[in-house]
Amino acid sequence: MHARTIITRTLRVPRSPAAAGDGAAVARQMDAVLAGAGFKAAGDLLEHVSGLEPGAAMDLAVDVVAAVRELVGDHVAHNAYFRDFPHGVPDTVEFWVRCLRDALVAPHARGTRAVPTDAELLAALDQRLVGLLNLPRYGRYQHTYAELLAAHDELIPSVKDRVTLVRLGGTLAEETTALYRALAESTTPLGEADLQLLADLAEACGEVELDGVPVRENRAVLNAARLAAGRPLLAVDTVLDVLRAACQASGGDVTLAEPTKFRSFTRRERRALMAALDRVVAAGESKLGDVARFANRFKRLGEGLHPHEFDQFPHAAAVFEVARGRAVRPLAGRAELAFARGDHAGAADILTAAPGMLMRSLDRLLRHADAPARDAVFEAMMQVLGKVSGRVLCSVREHLANRAAPDVARVFTTRSRRAWVTADTRPPLPGEVIEHACGLIDAELTARLPRRERLVVDPAVLSVALPLSGKASEDGFAVLPRGSHSRIEGEMLRFFTHWCQASQRTDFDLSALLLDAEFRYAGHVSWTNYHDGGAVYSGDLTEAPAPDGATEFIDLPLGSVAAAYVVPQVNIYSGEAFDEVAESMFGWMTRERDHAGAPFEARTVRTRSEMRGTGRVALPAVFAREADGGWTATWLHLYLAGNPTFNQVEGNRVSAAMLARGVLQRDYLTVGYLVDLMRAAGTEVTIWDLGAELNGPVTFLGSQAPENLPEGTEVITLDRLNQLIPA
Repeated sequence: MHARTIITRTLRVPRSPAAAGDGAAVARQMDAVLAGAGFKAAGDLLEHVSGLEPGAAMDLAVDVVAAVRELVGDHVAHNAYFRDFPHGVPDTVEFWVRCLRDALVAPHARGTRAVPTDAELLAALDQRLVGLLNLPRYGRYQHTYAELLAAHDELIPSVKDRVTLVRLGGTLAEETTALYRALAESTTPLGEADLQLLADLAEACGEVELDGVPVRENRAVLNAARLAAGRPLLAVDTVLDVLRAACQASGGDVTLAEPTKFRSFTRRERRALMAALDRVVAAGESKLGDVARFANRFKRLGEGLHPHEFDQFPHAAAVFEVARGRAVRPLAGRAELAFARGDHAGAADILTAAPGMLMRSLDRLLRHADAPARDAVFEAMMQVLGKVSGRVLCSVREHLANRAAPDVARVFTTRSRRAWVTADTRPPLPGEVIEHACGLIDAELTARLPRRERLVVDPAVLSVALPLSGKASEDGFAVLPRGSHSRIEGEMLRFFTHWCQASQRTDFDLSALLLDAEFRYAGHVSWTNYHDGGAVYSGDLTEAPAPDGATEFIDLPLGSVAAAYVVPQVNIYSGEAFDEVAESMFGWMTRERDHAGAPFEARTVRTRSEMRGTGRVALPAVFAREADGGWTATWLHLYLAGNPTFNQVEGNRVSAAMLARGVLQRDYLTVGYLVDLMRAAGTEVTIWDLGAELNGPVTFLGSQAPENLPEGTEVITLDRLNQLIPA
């Protein structure tokens, strides 16, 4: 694995095995360049680079600088449409008229004949005699990046500028193995990028012993690598584990959300898959209940495995018989029959054979059951609590905490972060029922938490939502899970989107929906409205060719903006989708009014998120004004389906507002919840003050670890928060 991948993922720099020498000058240069991007080399990293021979030191420094600059989006030149942005941005209609006049009225003819009025030129747009995209001055950079920089004063350094520490790690092999173990042993599902990274690592680290692989998608990724290498499959206990492994081995969807076209398997691979299916079904005929859900896929898999060639695996053959119509009543079907009879206690008893399914059905059971049946449901719940993953327990706990009253907007999301909203018609659960169920879950989670004597917590992470799934987030820098809150520090908020088209002209449009305190429409900023409520748009770019693509910005003066909520969104107007372009990102910077600088300054970037969802409208975050006048950011990581083309903020303002309201008014389970459980279990918890010295080994929990931590300290930072969740 390349060192840059390790640095980007962990902000740890693998040690170079190169010869010793005098690399001090290179170390000083590296640290200076890092400072310009908002990073700082830790003392041990500077010492290591200084001790390398100059050539090797330079190679390592290049990797470090390239990795961190890409992490914050500083690897491309972020030009702006209007050279003097945020100053000098004209009124929208005024600019359109200027573009029309330049294109349609030849300069040499202006003094010899009647010059059309502004109204006449705009009428040409209204009548569709000419389009904005046909105008030479519209949608394309009219100046170079160097000309933009020349028009701006240098950035004035501020004590509020972001400083992120880059540390020295172990050898490349040690760091690669540690990353492999962290991904494979994760107690929560990984996002798409992490799953692909795990697949790459599995080929190189397949012999590494693991403590366990609790997430089935991760097992499938590892098993696909083991299948190719001729090693036994790992921890297969359902027929779907085998199906997932076959999908992954065929380059398909390991989540089973989309059908997979299976590749041709070798005889050795077919024997391994058939043997795995045979062992699963031999352990219990009830395992066949999962087959009907994916009958067509099992049929296709059977066509490739040739079951008739393997008479030694009769139980595996039963899988394909069920796929072709043999009747099997699955456990879920028996539970549904009990529900239909009104026998909720009986349904709960049936579901004890599937602990995860019982916990996911808990709301429905408690909602419909009468008092005696509820007692039976709680008894069934206590039977299975110890058999359910910590992630599911946390998810159910979060769900129950929001059931005391109907949701203002019930938000549904898919694994690809597509979202839709509907009214909440469920009757609320009684308070005492919620309290009892949550108490049982709290007790179980507390018993599972690892015992830590001293925990030192950065208060900034207490409001971070627990990362119960990597699919509720995106890859990037300082990106938090959906529902996480973070305070916005600074007078000016500038958010941006950058994209680079792959093969066809692609037009993304950055926009901002302005809402009042009741989430009602209060205005917007977009390519159709450059100014509104104090916000300013940088200008519309309609293509993003390689290598530098295109970048759009919106400036938000936090002290004077006339809105209670601001919902940034990125609309695909035409061209490639978010998961098709060569690059697609969203992020924000914070500045003071006298900061100056270019539109994009890496050291002011607070976060940068990839945009790789399947919708045509991205809703990365929402900014909210607090009661004290300050602002917070809440991550959404949501996508609307939108239209194939011509999406714009005016067309989705109702759905975007409802989604933002649904997320903002939901109570998410946060890191603070687990910290409270640890404190209740006897852990000494200390809230960390910036600059405070720590004595003795502790567990440090924060957005990033400070320098000079005591020997033996365990560090849990944003990239490792899922390790807090019990298995």
